[in-house]
Amino acid sequence: MTTQNTMKAIGLYKYLSIQHTESLIDLELDKPVPTGKDLLVKVKAISINPVDVKVRAPKDKIESAPKILGWDVAGVVEQAGPECTLFKPGDEVYYAGSITRPGGNSEYHLVDERITGQKPATLDFAHAAALPLTAITAWEALFERLGISLHTSEYANKTILIIGAAGGVGSIAIQLAKYAGLTVIGTASRPESTEWVKELGADHIINHYNAFAPQLKEIGVQSVEYILCLNSTGEHWENMAEVIAPQGKICSIVEEAEPLNLTLLKNKSVTFVWEFMFTRSMFQTADMIIQHELLNEVAQLVDSGILRTTLTERLTPINAATLRKAHALLESGRTVGKVVVETF
Repeated sequence: MTTQNTMKAIGLYKYLSIQHTESLIDLELDKPVPTGKDLLVKVKAISINPVDVKVRAPKDKIESAPKILGWDVAGVVEQAGPECTLFKPGDEVYYAGSITRPGGNSEYHLVDERITGQKPATLDFAHAAALPLTAITAWEALFERLGISLHTSEYANKTILIIGAAGGVGSIAIQLAKYAGLTVIGTASRPESTEWVKELGADHIINHYNAFAPQLKEIGVQSVEYILCLNSTGEHWENMAEVIAPQGKICSIVEEAEPLNLTLLKNKSVTFVWEFMFTRSMFQTADMIIQHELLNEVAQLVDSGILRTTLTERLTPINAATLRKAHALLESGRTVGKVVVETF
């Protein structure tokens, strides 16, 4: 039984296969106290992302203090640090947090208010928890890295190819790209992922296991102005270089062990850019508050019916056994949308 000064959490000391009972374990930790611009949030729901699986992946390392994962939270502000001006106790919030701090797989969690948004009023905590990390990633990729604007009609004749469109980030990116006025081509390979991508509003769907150019030609597309790569950058690199338009832009969120051959982009003067949604919090950039602002804008788009949540699997309660199940689902590579775990 937890007391007022302690809290339940799920974490790890050893990096093990998810089938191992010690890969994620139930813990009781000290309840943190907010200082500076931190909020103390009572966690209501969390969602699982590929970054959780990646950080937890088996390796020869043992932690002296437990490692807490979890970078998608929806909850209620319990207490605000002395420098907080954006939120007060009782406010319902959602956020992805910082990769360099303990994650949100705990009853209470500290987060900087500058990367925290007001939870969409029309969503419960589980549906809200599905959104932050993927919404921030998709928003930054489209509107900052690729330079697409929401406030012009110039994109009516432009096309974006989203590789891995059925995943968490792709599910939001399809909707945002359509909202910006782009023609959206998503990649998917299974009937259920194809159906999901179609349902979210993609204009066309191609299979990422086959060459892109012939498939695009079949739908009357010679080249695309934008590519958002959400799966295996190296594997798709030559296909992307072939179909990107001259002076087009490619953004990827997936790093590669092998160097990419940027020379393939030279003759077309193509821009290539990375997106990593933790950059602002990791480096405490001067513009950190932009994530607060964009999460609030996403909430407004959700509440006005323009964006929909991407929750597809809802598990309960929040404990080690359920989280191991959620990680295993993600590791299967067959999920569409987001897996959410709710209620301690």
